[in-house]
Amino acid sequence: MSLKDKLNRLKVHMTQEEPQPAIAHSAKIPFLEKWAGLQAKPYVYNDDYVMVREVRYPVTQQHGKYTFDQLHEVIEAWEKTVHQHPLSSMGRTAADLLFFDTETTGLHGGAGNTIFLLGYSRMEGDAVVVRQHFLAAPHAEVSLYQSFLADINESKHLVTYNGKAFDWPQVKTRHTLIRDLVPRLPSFGHCDLLHGARRLWRNELESCRLSIIEQEKLGVFRKDDVPGYLAPMLYFDYLRHRDPETIQGVLYHNEIDVLSLITLYIHISKLLLEYGRDVVSHNERFEIARWYEALGEDTHAVEGYKKIAESDHALRGKAKIALGHHYKKQKKWKPALEIWEECIHEFTYVPENVYVEAAKIYEHQVKDYEKALHYTLLAFDEWKKKKNLLRRGSKAEQETYWKRIERLEQRIHQRA
Repeated sequence: MSLKDKLNRLKVHMTQEEPQPAIAHSAKIPFLEKWAGLQAKPYVYNDDYVMVREVRYPVTQQHGKYTFDQLHEVIEAWEKTVHQHPLSSMGRTAADLLFFDTETTGLHGGAGNTIFLLGYSRMEGDAVVVRQHFLAAPHAEVSLYQSFLADINESKHLVTYNGKAFDWPQVKTRHTLIRDLVPRLPSFGHCDLLHGARRLWRNELESCRLSIIEQEKLGVFRKDDVPGYLAPMLYFDYLRHRDPETIQGVLYHNEIDVLSLITLYIHISKLLLEYGRDVVSHNERFEIARWYEALGEDTHAVEGYKKIAESDHALRGKAKIALGHHYKKQKKWKPALEIWEECIHEFTYVPENVYVEAAKIYEHQVKDYEKALHYTLLAFDEWKKKKNLLRRGSKAEQETYWKRIERLEQRIHQRA
């Protein structure tokens, strides 16, 4: 190891502030004027450089359906809530949130996949600032992480789109390879909006790609956008010629990505916080209720299910069945049974388990074995239909029905 590298290893353990990097000589940086035209400046560290691009927008700027300053509104609304949610910003400010995205040399993970662009947007005072740290040469990764980590130390929470599965693990992988030469990665909270988008719209939209969400839900329509899958090819082309015009479309694509994350966070937060209002569709309301139920927030889940159950929407039956399961979980046998019997009499089809649950209540709570047998036989009929249609159904399931029917017939006979 060279003396320079040994000194660099010691640097990260020193407590004093590092000196600001020197300004690069223009002779060392090809197409510097073109970079300046893209609002990018060099960041030099250890004779290597990366380009840092910065674009500012007023907080009143509209991006799709929302202006950026509406981020303050949803953060304030989260502060007033009493329930817990993974997308809640409770206890945080707008400036704490780092809306983050990367561009890489491959579309899959792994140590051989290099990040060549670290991009993010953040609220800073009366502006939304987009910063992009661009790897101008593959050997300058130390400079890339030095510039990036020096800039994000004020942020406390990542907001990404598939960042938990892809972007941040990639950052950690690349950082591990040079960890002795750069500062540590900060400990971030992290909310991944892809998880929320899939919960809300996977049954409604053809895809949950960000570009689809932008058009269908956010009112964001890109012009002359470079598809993300072309980014690696364009970066390799850039490395041959070093002309920033080659990569300009990728920078713009990433810029829109991180701005759309703000808009998407506002939109999903509004749906979660205001899902009792008519502006929320019943499809979204049902998925939100299921989400709250999975989180143990039963009061909010029931509120959503009831609103759908009282409507004439196609999900009315599913909402009523979900309410029945909620009451059963609370051991409120009477309302659970009432709802399930309403479903059985009202809808042409109800799932097999609704008959089973009604039968259990009649057998174990009401002690009405005739009714219990009646619903067990209906459940068995549904099971046989499913078995014939889907050609599946285990022997164990069949034997369970036989045993239940036999037990109920014996109880009826004993009571007679």
